[in-house]
Amino acid sequence: MKIALLGYGRMGQAIEKIAIDRGHTIVAKIDKDNPDEAYEADVAINFSVPMAAYGNISGAIHKKTPVVCGTTGWLDRLEEVEDLCQQNEGAFLYASNFSLGVNLFFELNAKLAEMMQKHPLYTASIEEIHHTQKLDKPSGTAITLAEGIPSEGNAWHLVEDKGEGVPITSIRKDEVPGTHTVTHRSEIDEISITHTAHNRTGFALGAVLAAEWIQDKKGIFSMRDVLRL
Repeated sequence: MKIALLGYGRMGQAIEKIAIDRGHTIVAKIDKDNPDEAYEADVAINFSVPMAAYGNISGAIHKKTPVVCGTTGWLDRLEEVEDLCQQNEGAFLYASNFSLGVNLFFELNAKLAEMMQKHPLYTASIEEIHHTQKLDKPSGTAITLAEGIPSEGNAWHLVEDKGEGVPITSIRKDEVPGTHTVTHRSEIDEISITHTAHNRTGFALGAVLAAEWIQDKKGIFSMRDVLRL
């Protein structure tokens, strides 16, 4: 399979290694130093900075190239991308996190939230910790977790901003690939579930698996489709 990498930072480089190990070919590496490279690919994988995401994705869709996207922080334009994909009979898969473990964690979070909804003495909160180079806050993964916890309008807010819905605490530390903790707390006790990434390999592998899966498909998909959840 021929893969175009839209974004060639640390994630793009990790994806490149795994893709080559799995027998694929990287035909383009699009980034700020090489923004206009022409390419012909079977699949494009976008892990660019948020401000470049829409342009990268829409360009690939116009080329009839299926797109796998893991960039967060641009989702105010997600509906535009989905409409464009449908208009062009393309294929698009977005995930806030491609780690297989995190996607299982999403399912566990939703199941726990369903159970806890019957016990209103508990309130939910989320803490996420990432490396200092992460541009968006909170993480897309934390937002997905919050959306899996029933609240008024499935709302969330950063702790420092206050507001309605599930409070999210975002912490930035050097060299932390990603840690997410969901806590249901009462005056008596608390229940917590945590996913800790040890490195970026899981994210990169999931993105490559998604690219292998979406090839030759049409429509809008998620990791739930890839993992048959």
